[in-house]
Amino acid sequence: MSTPFKLSARQQQVLGATVRHYIATARPVGSEALVDEFNPRVSPATIRNAMGYLEKSGLLYQPHTSAGRVPSDSGYRIYVDQLVTPSDTVARQVDQILSDQLNWEELSIEALLREAAQILSTLSGYIALITVPQTSQSQLRHLQLVQLDPGRAMLIVVLDSYQTQSTLMSLPQPDPDHGSDQASDADHLDRELQILSNFLTAHLQGRTLGEIAILDWSELGREFERYGELLRTSMAELNRRCQLSVSTQILIRGVAELLRRQPEFSEVQQVQTILQVLESETDQLWPLIFDTTGLDESGRRVTVRIGAENPLEPMRTCALISATYQRGSVPVGSVGMLGPTRMVYENAIAIVEAAANYLSEALSQE
Repeated sequence: MSTPFKLSARQQQVLGATVRHYIATARPVGSEALVDEFNPRVSPATIRNAMGYLEKSGLLYQPHTSAGRVPSDSGYRIYVDQLVTPSDTVARQVDQILSDQLNWEELSIEALLREAAQILSTLSGYIALITVPQTSQSQLRHLQLVQLDPGRAMLIVVLDSYQTQSTLMSLPQPDPDHGSDQASDADHLDRELQILSNFLTAHLQGRTLGEIAILDWSELGREFERYGELLRTSMAELNRRCQLSVSTQILIRGVAELLRRQPEFSEVQQVQTILQVLESETDQLWPLIFDTTGLDESGRRVTVRIGAENPLEPMRTCALISATYQRGSVPVGSVGMLGPTRMVYENAIAIVEAAANYLSEALSQE
């Protein structure tokens, strides 16, 4: 969000020093506390004058008459837009930790993202939020039919977003004239389902569930035509299920970290209202985190919403930082961080961006 304020170099220095001091101490900042931040030739009177101007401009305020100053939302906004440089050291640390601790060979995508969210919340002390990759445009990567009993099989679909979907389907009744025993029937059916799985994977790979759900299944050919209607029904059900669940999948970690490390959240009532948003209003929270408007050419953009910039009332004492991650060039999910407006922005922004970059690269390589 752009700002109309034009500050002198000295005023920018004083604003930056005030914000950093308040972030570090959580206490209102007086001019005397900033004297050591500057060259000795800068007098306390100069600092007081600059702080007075910043207060008149609405960038700082006094919570009590006799207290020092505290940054306003507008003050934080200028600080983030003009004075913060995300920490390269923190970004490299995040990338290294995620690379070392996430096992893409053994865990599902949701399990990986849960671990990633836990790592981010522990590193930052804030609440980490990661949306599960979108499936509405995800393409089929692999399909498997597994026999459960003579009359039923499980249809398992792995998408290129690395999400797995499954549903039960009935199997065609065996030929009544077929005289073999039950064990040989089961072995024969296993082989048939494996051949069909390979055939379907080869023919359907790269198509979305929406496309597959409306296919003409008579194209399967005479060998497998008796499965056509059953597969059509099962694929339509998987597509419907994905569409219903796509917009509310947010993995949340770090509430305990926030309560333990951030004094702003010591009041029970405030914590309860934020928890309600996280637990019950994910349909409203999700579009704030997975925001694809105005993305740059790389498809990645860090968005910082500070205080009253958050449209949800319980979050207006918080800052929300988010960035999308993508598969190839298509944004499929996002990484978010929720904490107090008194946030260490240079670290938090670096953590969110580094995590989004890591997930983008990992998903694109798999």
